[in-house]
Amino acid sequence: MNHRFLILIAAFLTFSVSLFAQGERKDKTAVTYEELYDEPYSVNKLFVGFIPLYADMFVANINAGYGAEAFYYHNDKLDIRAHFRKTYSQQFFDFSRDLATKKSDVDNRAEVYNYYEFGVTYHIKDFEESSKTKMFLFKKSYAGGKWAARVPLNAVVPCKVRKVYGARLGGIFWDSSTDIGRALDKQDLSNADLKNEEGVGLPETIFVGGRTESFDVFSNVASKGLYLGGSMTWIKNVAVSFDKFEEGIDDLIFTVYLDALYAPSLKLDDVVYVDEDPLSPNAGTHTYDISPIEVKKFGFRAGIDGRFNRMFSWSYGGEVGYRPSLGGRGFYALLKISFPVFGTNLDYKVESFGK
Repeated sequence: MNHRFLILIAAFLTFSVSLFAQGERKDKTAVTYEELYDEPYSVNKLFVGFIPLYADMFVANINAGYGAEAFYYHNDKLDIRAHFRKTYSQQFFDFSRDLATKKSDVDNRAEVYNYYEFGVTYHIKDFEESSKTKMFLFKKSYAGGKWAARVPLNAVVPCKVRKVYGARLGGIFWDSSTDIGRALDKQDLSNADLKNEEGVGLPETIFVGGRTESFDVFSNVASKGLYLGGSMTWIKNVAVSFDKFEEGIDDLIFTVYLDALYAPSLKLDDVVYVDEDPLSPNAGTHTYDISPIEVKKFGFRAGIDGRFNRMFSWSYGGEVGYRPSLGGRGFYALLKISFPVFGTNLDYKVESFGK
């Protein structure tokens, strides 16, 4: 027992000495650098990116798919953004449309999820400050497993940072299929509250294959709205040359924003149901009024957006908030990655001289 205890103590001491030795790295020496450029106002004017995958955890319809977006920076006055998203297919991944196709007992066509957004950010204040940036020190000999197995050293370099306080205004348009049954449950309603012109409500159950099942109701929702909010952007565009290490670059354009959302037009399609049973109170084709379901025309969102000032790169973004939608069905969380993203300053003019 004593021998085992001594062995454990020896192993612990060996491990501690090893950690201490790692803390005193031989390559941890001062570095010198030369500034190549530090110009936060010299960034590309136009960025165009493809979104190969986004994930939108929207309570009214969980969806994922592809899209595209474009950003245009007009000097230090304003920037313009255009954006769209769409699901790849019913199965990948348009959740409510897939459920409606497989389970719906009404005759409404299941709408494909589509999302469009266009907006402008006016630069209320656009200025430059002194700052610092942390750059990792890398050598070509570190490539591969050697780089993955080491804790990289970093150097703090002084630089300029451009800050932009912005006022945002734009339009948002989207449409989607949605599960009316879940909305009714959330608002303490039932199928019977959706009535036709004769005052007869939708059935609660349906007889299928010799057994009674719940009557599933799906419809479509379309929103045309506005957003108004504010943002703050940090722009760094600096590169330095280190002695004995590769060049270091920090060219991130990072934005945080907060918007109020309002949809003056929020349309929910009435339900169409064809009952072929002549003895049923719902016999024939009838349209059932969807107005008892409450809709929320106001919402909000908070988000981030990051991109890099390069000709060929990638970008990322995320949002969380409440969209104008059916009551109790507006919460969403969005993640998206764009790749590739192409950037250009749109300056193709060259000097010319006469012979």
